[in-house]
Amino acid sequence: MDVAELSRGLDTVWVVLTAAMILLMEGGFALLEAGFVRQKNAVSIIMKVFVDIVFGALVFYFFGFAIMYGKDIGGLFGSSGFLLNGDLSHISLNISHETYWLFQCAFVIAVISIVSGAVAERIHFRAYILLTIAMTGLIYPLSGHWVWAVNGWLGKLGMIDFAGSAAIHALGGFAALAATLFIGPRIGKFSPDGKVNIVSPSNLPLASVGAFILWFGWFGFNAGSTLSATNAAIGHIAVTTMLSAASGGAICILFTMFRYRKADPPMVINGSLAGLVGITAGCAFVSDGAAIWIGAICGIAMVLVTEYLERKQIDDPVGAFAVHGISGSIGTLAVGLCAIPELTEGVGQGYYGLLYGGGWNLLGAQALGLVVIAIWGFAVTWAVLLLIRKIMPVRVSRDEELIGLDVGIHGVPAYNQENDFIDVDHITRK
Repeated sequence: MDVAELSRGLDTVWVVLTAAMILLMEGGFALLEAGFVRQKNAVSIIMKVFVDIVFGALVFYFFGFAIMYGKDIGGLFGSSGFLLNGDLSHISLNISHETYWLFQCAFVIAVISIVSGAVAERIHFRAYILLTIAMTGLIYPLSGHWVWAVNGWLGKLGMIDFAGSAAIHALGGFAALAATLFIGPRIGKFSPDGKVNIVSPSNLPLASVGAFILWFGWFGFNAGSTLSATNAAIGHIAVTTMLSAASGGAICILFTMFRYRKADPPMVINGSLAGLVGITAGCAFVSDGAAIWIGAICGIAMVLVTEYLERKQIDDPVGAFAVHGISGSIGTLAVGLCAIPELTEGVGQGYYGLLYGGGWNLLGAQALGLVVIAIWGFAVTWAVLLLIRKIMPVRVSRDEELIGLDVGIHGVPAYNQENDFIDVDHITRK
C-alpha cells in the first residue's frame, strides 16, 4: 500500500466516523427536546427526529446534495449529482463522493432538527414532514451552495464559515423563529394580560444527557469538517470547541446566579450549546482566548434573547432561536473580528480579522453573508408554511394539543403506567 492509498483510507475512516458522531447528535436533540417539553409530547419529539433522519437523508440523496454541491450555475445552485450520479468532478477531495455525501447528510439532518424544537407541542405531524422535505431539499442546500460550493457567490466574496455557524445554525435559527411566529404560542403559555406562564420541563436530567451527547457530537461536527485525518488543525479545532462550550456554560451559571439568585438549569444547558454554536464558524481560525470570549458572549446573549422573546410573547419551547440563531450570528461575525492571519491563509480570499489588522473586508463579507442567510431562512420558511397551510392544517386541533400530541397524533403515550387507560375516541383527527 502506497502513501496516497493509505492517506485516502485514513481520511475515509475519519470522515465516516465523524459523520456517525454527527448523526448521534440526533439522539442528543431527541433527549434534549423531550426533556424540555411536557411528558405528553415526548413521543411527538422522537417522531419528528425520525422524520428529520429518514426523510432528510432520502431527500438529500435524491436532489438536495445536487443542488448544494453539483456543477455550479452562476454561483447560485448546483445542477449535477442527483442520486450521486452525473458530473461531480469539480469536487476534488481525498475521499469518495459517497463518503462526502454521508458527512454532508449528517449536517443537513441537524439543520431541520433545530426547527423541530421551536414548534414542539403544536405542529401537525404531516405538515412537519413537508417542512422537512423543503428544508433538506431546497432551503438549506441553496444557501449552503452560496457559502461552501466551489463557486458559491458568498464564498467567492470571502465569507468564512468553517463548520456552519451561519450556513447551518443561523439558517436553522431564523427558520425556527419564522416557524414559531407562524404557528403561534402554545395554549396557556401567555395570559391575556401578558403574563408569562412557566411550562416546566418534564425531565431535566434527560435534557442534560441530550446536551452532553450534542457536545460529544460537536467534536465530529467541527473537527470532522477538516475532511482529513492527517490535518494538523484537528487538535486546535477540538480545543477551541471545548473552551467555547465550557465558557458558555460557565458564564450562564454565574449570570443566572446574579440575575435570578440561583443557577438556572435550562439556561446553563443552553449556555453550553450556545458556546458550541458560536465557535462553529471560527473553530479553525481563532485563538483559544477568542474561543472563550465567543462562548461567554453567546451565553449571555442567549439568556437575554430568551427573556426578550418571552416578553414579546414568542413561544420557543427549547430556545432554538436564542441558541442557534443568535449564537450563530455572533460566531459568524466573530470570525471577521478574531480570525488569525496565519490560520486563514488560503481561505476566504486571504482575509483575516479586523482586530489583527485585516481591515473590514472579512467582517463585511461575514456580515453580508449572515444577513442574506438570515433573511433567506426566515422568509422562505414562512412561504413554505403558507403553502403547506393551503394543503393541510399546520397546527394541531385544540383537543389534540390539550391532551398532548403523543396520544392526540400518534395514539400512544411516552410512558405506560399500570391501569393507565386513555380514551382517545373524542379527539378530532385532521
